Amino acid sequence: MLAKRVLSSISFLLPGSQSAQYRNPDFTKSQLPKQTITLACVDLGQLSAAGIKGIILDLDNTIVSEDDRYLSPGAEAWIQQAKQQGFRFFVLSNGKRQYRVDAWRQRLDVPILSPAKKPFPKSFRRALMQMELAPHQVVVIGDSRHTDVLGAWLVGCSCIQVTTLPHPPRWWEKLCGRLVQIPYPPEQELWDMNGQPARYPNH
Repeated sequence: MLAKRVLSSISFLLPGSQSAQYRNPDFTKSQLPKQTITLACVDLGQLSAAGIKGIILDLDNTIVSEDDRYLSPGAEAWIQQAKQQGFRFFVLSNGKRQYRVDAWRQRLDVPILSPAKKPFPKSFRRALMQMELAPHQVVVIGDSRHTDVLGAWLVGCSCIQVTTLPHPPRWWEKLCGRLVQIPYPPEQELWDMNGQPARYPNH
């Protein structure tokens, strides 16, 4: 069954695909965006109006670059604001550096599962179970189509893809990065780890 769903989702990985919208029957009503620039650009009022009660977040290159050089502007304040409004959180990371995961678990004060082995559904279902929410009540927010967006689709959650923070590209990203990630706009504000304006790479 899982294999059939993965095969049927191949077109969903391509830029401009509309498949994700029709996985959630409430998508037309909610009008949640498929993509946005940064986490802080996500409208919490819009999420609430759509019936969203929980948020599954990616860590690397969504909140912080995987080389710990850049922070997504306003991301931590956005998470705190969302908590105050009653949203439940769970972070799923494919990262394997446990000391780093532990540090961010403490810093964000949210549960983190790592390595999550996204896009396989097991970790997403665990997050849903811990948040005690149904898939239609949860949105997944991350930077990668092949892990975050596909994983959300496989379990029936809505998903918003953000641009990927600048980071050293791996070999597969050099080959097909733009197919699975949206480059961070050079003109967009960028922060260092202290929350100060940072210089975009090669600028």
